[in-house]
This record gives sequence, structure tokens and C-alpha cells, in this order.
Amino acid sequence: MGRKKLPVYTDVTIEDIASEGKSLARIDDLVIFVKGPVPGDVVDLQVKRKRKNYQEAVVMRYVRYSEKRIDPFCEHFGLCGGCKWQHLPYDKQLIYKEKQVLNAIQRIGKTAVERIEPILGCDQTTFYRNKLEYTFSNHRWLTKDETQIQKDIANRNGLGFHVPGRYDRIVDIQKCHLQEDPSNEIRNTIKEYAFSENLSFYDHNTNGGLLRNLIIRTSTTGETMVILSVQYDQPEVYELLRHIYERFPALTSLLYVINPKRNETLYDQDIKVFEGRDHIIEKLDGLKFKIGPKSFFQTNTRQAERLYQKARVLAGLKGKEIVYDLYTGTGTIANFLAPSAAMVVGIESVPEAIEDARENASLNNISNTAFYTGDMKDIFTPELVSKHGRPDVIVTDPPRAGMHQKVIENILDIAPPRIVYISCNPSTQARDVALMTEKYKITVSQAVDMFPHTHHIENILLLDKKD
Repeated sequence: MGRKKLPVYTDVTIEDIASEGKSLARIDDLVIFVKGPVPGDVVDLQVKRKRKNYQEAVVMRYVRYSEKRIDPFCEHFGLCGGCKWQHLPYDKQLIYKEKQVLNAIQRIGKTAVERIEPILGCDQTTFYRNKLEYTFSNHRWLTKDETQIQKDIANRNGLGFHVPGRYDRIVDIQKCHLQEDPSNEIRNTIKEYAFSENLSFYDHNTNGGLLRNLIIRTSTTGETMVILSVQYDQPEVYELLRHIYERFPALTSLLYVINPKRNETLYDQDIKVFEGRDHIIEKLDGLKFKIGPKSFFQTNTRQAERLYQKARVLAGLKGKEIVYDLYTGTGTIANFLAPSAAMVVGIESVPEAIEDARENASLNNISNTAFYTGDMKDIFTPELVSKHGRPDVIVTDPPRAGMHQKVIENILDIAPPRIVYISCNPSTQARDVALMTEKYKITVSQAVDMFPHTHHIENILLLDKKD
């Protein structure tokens, strides 16, 4: 017997947007998740997957467009994997992001919030990122027009972003609306030079080709870092680097790395200076932060400052508190809070990040911080607390996967009066908080939009210990 044919639904109205940015429709009591349309669109759907309580479908045809729709501003919309909500007005984006947070708290956390603060939206909704990573590919994704004549297209080289779900396909970017100048000019200049000099682009299937990746980091202080990743150490690499610096002599930092591995990660690679410094400087709330090629830093600097300012307010610091900053990264939050606290203890698993944290403390003449590196569940223990004192406040900003259960157990054993939980994933945040409601209540929820035109949202929860 053949496979059972999956159903087609016609004239379906998209009702809402659910978690992870998926659009939602209902047929009777059946929930259907769809990628792409906005609430109010009327569509014909082809089901692709059937699950016990829901189905997943794709749009076959748009019958009628929603009145909520607006025209996307980017020529790459719909093909590039970023900025998927460009066709939705920004004020509507914020509404759905707030709903995403509250749905997670109620549905996953199964708890209530005493006070919900209005979401902090971005004043600048384009050109807000301080870091972009591009990939070279000798097999770029063809447009619909190019596909019809692809036999006549000899040059398939491209420099841009991965097509969603395809590690080996790149959307060749002409203009990206995520990062301020000179980002676009730098990328296009490098691509034009590579074309003119016939430099080979990376082949993701064979691990061949010279040019691999390009990273551009900028700061609100006007500094720019360029990192070029190549497959081989060849004279052409240094000629390209010389050309970049001649065209952009104001670059603060021009770096390169020889990466022969099959993966693109550079954390285990030796990144070398070609011209300028090995870092750029960013400022937050009057503090300086040194950012190297491997440093983690929030990609939206202006909103990061508002996020940390709000976290500081919620922490209720008076200058006498002991604060523990879990998953401190490069110590941004720890150093941000240190002037308002008696002592801040930061913990992070990445040794290089802790080195940055200590250096940033020194850069700002901050002497009331202590940083530790290692697995969180092994470092954040009663023994560490006995050394530095019981925290008055714990600030935690874990990865998207949330906190390890052992870490949560340690927090509950230590039982600080106040916890400020920052997360880029409301679902795992709500899951973790659900394990803490026996001892804690959620006093405040504060969403902060760090990523306009995407479904992603940062959220702060203030937990106060119950009487």
C-alpha cells in the first residue's frame, strides 16, 4: 500500500502567531501550524506532517492577503533566513512577542505574574546588529529567474547567509539591513575583488576553495573589526587583506584565520592580526568593554543597555548586596552591576570569556568582582557561597536551553531573597521557573525586543522569595 495522502485545506484564515514565530490556523478543533503567513491572510494549505494534537502545513496559495500586511523593505525577504517578520508592522510584532512570553509562563510555567511591564521595543528597527557572519560559497542559491537559465550561469559564487535548512546553499546578499555602514560596502568590496582576481569560494561538499567566512563587528563608538577566514595559507590571502585595508584604512581591527576544518567555528582557531588592534571597544552605560574576535557580546548594543538597566532596577541594588551572576559570559552584566553592589561573583564555562570578564573589570577600574570558570553545576555550590557569602540577588542569563536541573536545585538550596532571570527563550525560562514556584513567586515580567522583524524575544523575570 502507498502512503496515505495528506489533506489539503482551502480558504483557511490565519488566526494568530504561536511560539517560535509559527502562524496558527484552526479547522474545527484542529490546530495547524504554518510558516510564512500573517494573521488575517486567507490561504490554501497542504499538510506536510500530522501529529497527535496538531498538524504542520505549507501555503499552496494566498487567496487573500491580510490588511495587517506591509511591504517588506529587503530585496532578499522570503529567501534569506533572517528578518522573517518584515511583512508585519512593528507595533504588531511587539504584540505577538508579548503574547509569546505570557503564553509560555501560563502554559509551560503554569503560574501567574503579579506585574507585567510593557514590552521595551527598539527605537532603531533596522541596522541594529553589531555583528554579522557571512559565508562564501561556490554554489549560491539561484533566484527564480536564474533557475530558468541556470545552464548559462557559469559563476555560482556568492557571499551571504545560509538558506534556512541548507548548510551547503548561500543567499548572495547585495544589501543587508541589519548592520550599519561600512558593513555592506566592506562585504561587497571583498566579493568584487574575489571575482576580479578569480579567487575560489568554499565548497561545503568537498571542503575545498580558498575563501570561507567573513565576520564584521561594529560598535557604537565607531570602531569596526573585520575577520577573514580562509582555507589555505596562500599569497593571495595577504593581497586580499592588503586590498581591504587600502580601501578601508579607518578599520580598527583587520584579522584573519587559516581554518582547514570542515566546520566554520573559530573558537579553537588561532586568529591573527593583519592591521590594527586585536579588539574593538564598546560602551554601555559609561563602561568600556573590550571585544575580541571570539568575545560574546549582545548583538544589539542599544537594547542591551536598556536590558541591563532594567535588570539592575529589578535587582533592587542599594550598594550593599552580594550578587551572583550565573552564565556571566564576558562579564558584561557582572561589571554592569558591580558599581551598584558590594560584590559580584560571575561564573562561566568558557575560559576565554572569563579572561575577557576580568580584563573588562580592570579596564573600568572595577575591583569588587570575582570570576570563576567551569561547569555551572560544579562551580556554583555551597562551597563557593561559603567563600563569598550568601547572595542577596542571583542574576542568571543562561543559553537558550535554559539551566541544568542541578543548578536550579542549588539555587533553591541557597535560596536568595531575589532572582533576576534573563532569557532569550521564554519556553525554557518558564520551564525552569516552574520548578522554583514552591519557594518563589514571579513578581515582574519584562519583555525586551532585541531582534526586530524576527520572532525572537528577550525576557526578564523577577522572582521574589515567598514569605
